[in-house]
Amino acid sequence: MIEKMQRDQAKADRNRTLLIVVASIVVGLAIIAYPAIRLIQDSRTRNQAITELGVAVGSASCDKVIDDPASGTQDHKPEGEVIAYPVSPPSSGPHYPVWAPFGKKFYTVDDRPAVPNLVHNLEHGYTILWYRDTLAKDQIDLIEKISKAKLPDSSTGKFIAAPFKESEGKPWPDGKNVAFSHWSGNAAGATTAFGHRQFCGSVSGEALQQFMDKYPAADAQEPNGG
Repeated sequence: MIEKMQRDQAKADRNRTLLIVVASIVVGLAIIAYPAIRLIQDSRTRNQAITELGVAVGSASCDKVIDDPASGTQDHKPEGEVIAYPVSPPSSGPHYPVWAPFGKKFYTVDDRPAVPNLVHNLEHGYTILWYRDTLAKDQIDLIEKISKAKLPDSSTGKFIAAPFKESEGKPWPDGKNVAFSHWSGNAAGATTAFGHRQFCGSVSGEALQQFMDKYPAADAQEPNGG
């Protein structure tokens, strides 16, 4: 009886060990496979036009573009100084001396630079897609995918997607979850420059491309920066 109990215990120990080994192998393969899958997905996304992502422009509930009188060219404020922008999200204005890294196109609430850093990017011809920080995760994931996709030539790659908190500016229109902004240069013979904003209810790569084509990166206060 004792020998049988010992054999049964030994068998149970072997089965437990086998299960642990198999589980460890599965977890290890998953850890190895996940980055590979992400690389493949990102590679496919880079060859995908942004117009293929999100809803069609006709279904995005986009308002007409708002033209804001612009100001703040080369008006650098000390890092950390509170800057109250007259419009939300900002389309121009005083900003911090350091801009957000030119190579990074997507931010979350955890890593986004301060708004005045991003306004500096606008001065250099960037289009910024601002999204509500309370937006559903699947929509934020879609915006991240757009940031990795093929941008229009008019943008010359100058694009950033970043969250915007309700506490950072005046309330957005009801039902609008996404906003584009761009800071244009002075038109020939004009003494006033403009910032441009457009609000949309839904994420639309097609709407974003139309906005960037209308306000290209070359149309900027300092287009050669970045």
